[in-house]
Amino acid sequence: MKNAAFHLTANAASTEPEHSKVTLLGTVGLISKHGIQSTAFANELLHRDHLDRVTAIRTAAGIRFRPIIMATGAMVVGLLPLVMASGAGANSRFGLGTVIVVGMIIGTTMTLFVLPSVYTVIRPRRSKTV
Repeated sequence: MKNAAFHLTANAASTEPEHSKVTLLGTVGLISKHGIQSTAFANELLHRDHLDRVTAIRTAAGIRFRPIIMATGAMVVGLLPLVMASGAGANSRFGLGTVIVVGMIIGTTMTLFVLPSVYTVIRPRRSKTV
């Protein structure tokens, strides 16, 4: 039993390094796009509506929440056949799909919950003399 569990785990974790790099590149690109759009929207609210940092990022995160979830959901649902693959080459397809799906879930969680906190800490305060 222990041997079967080891082989199942080893097969699920074995992906070609080149394929994993390409899939991670695509995942990082989409997650970066989410973060850039959220911070750009918050910066626009800062300058256009003269909001403070916390209100601007909360508003931006609330407005950008649905598009981020929809893009991530479409990507994950589109990759389900890759994760559920069977037949010849199923191990490599499973590995590729798993890398992308897990990367999208972790990256989206970071974008939605960690990015606003980091933005409020890193974004400099505006001077009152303007």
